Amino acid sequence: MRRGGVSTLILGGLFLLAAASANAETVFEEVSGRFTVEGRYFPQPSIQTGQREHSLSLVAEPEAYLENEAGYGLALKPYLRYDSADARRTHWDIREAYGLFFGEFEDSEWELRAGFDKVFWGVVESRHLVDVINQTDLVEAPDQEEKLGQPMVHGTWLNDYGAFEAFVLPYFRKRTFQGQAGRLRTGLQVDSESTSYESAAKQHHLDLAARYSHSIGALDFGLAWFEGTNRSPNFSLGLDNKGSVALLPFYEQMRQFSLDAQVTTGSWLIKFESFWRDGERNALSLEEDYLAAVGGFEYTWYGVFDGDTDLGVLLEFLYDDRGRRATVVTEEDVFAAMRLAFNDEASTDILFGIMQDLDKPTRSLFMEANRRISDNISLGIEGTAFLNIDDADGQFSLRRDSFLELNLTYHY
Repeated sequence: MRRGGVSTLILGGLFLLAAASANAETVFEEVSGRFTVEGRYFPQPSIQTGQREHSLSLVAEPEAYLENEAGYGLALKPYLRYDSADARRTHWDIREAYGLFFGEFEDSEWELRAGFDKVFWGVVESRHLVDVINQTDLVEAPDQEEKLGQPMVHGTWLNDYGAFEAFVLPYFRKRTFQGQAGRLRTGLQVDSESTSYESAAKQHHLDLAARYSHSIGALDFGLAWFEGTNRSPNFSLGLDNKGSVALLPFYEQMRQFSLDAQVTTGSWLIKFESFWRDGERNALSLEEDYLAAVGGFEYTWYGVFDGDTDLGVLLEFLYDDRGRRATVVTEEDVFAAMRLAFNDEASTDILFGIMQDLDKPTRSLFMEANRRISDNISLGIEGTAFLNIDDADGQFSLRRDSFLELNLTYHY
């Protein structure tokens, strides 16, 4: 049996053991979640035929947590979206479904999670550079912040010297892509059915990762290592099963060493993320080792306008030393934003800003606003405007996909 197959059996066995433990003598049960109605409007006509100027989505994301007398637990968080315009955006996923074990050993604490889970690494606002464990759920939003649940065994050892984490990732999940009728997609359709891999084990390649994090005074930092299947695919031109020209995803093996750090001093947050990667191909399809980094700050004025409102200003610089050979659009960009937190009973907040390419005229504007209407209902508005997109920019296919989104959420 392949190494990945053995790991999958181990993962399944641990999850079943956790489920049995949680179901026996259950003394604590918590159920929560949300239902969201979401509408999107695109003011400009689409470039591709068959695309609409508006769409409506329904989202359900329930959560359940069971715990027995020993304190061992079972968490479950499925996700379901129905979209009126894009068949591929109508999808479901298991964001979380893991068994939780924990205990103490001398002056240390340990925790073990087995199953599907989401892990986040990073501190900056503009691009979560070092976050590499979970796959991006790209049909959700173009900012790549939504992630698919990742099968894993995740162990944590915590003591006075920091937190030591180890990850065994026995199964790889392909990135989701918009369908032919979906907006915010590449000019050519991505044919996920023709996905290929550098590893002969394909999706069953055993990926490994480790992270050490600690706090020393005003400094919080994390050092991490990842080795396995790259979550970001490369693309080649080919034909889909209908004989049409399409983009064919290829997932290669890569190694990443990363650092994320934040210094908190008074009203200042100074943030930095960086990684070194080898094994990844550049835009010329040549393998190239490279360095990427994001750094900047957030400064907050508290109680502005003689009231309870806090005003935060963010500035970050994004860098990829491959330059024009980079496979990302943020190879040399500046991100600037302003955040308003009104600190009222409705928890109203607004974030708006700009991402400006320093080599090209390409820029994008964005905004997010949230307000609680009642104890269970909240309203959110967000939008992105793609401006002056250069014809050599990777975002060129999005030049008419500026959009405004309105969502109404019921929390329970």
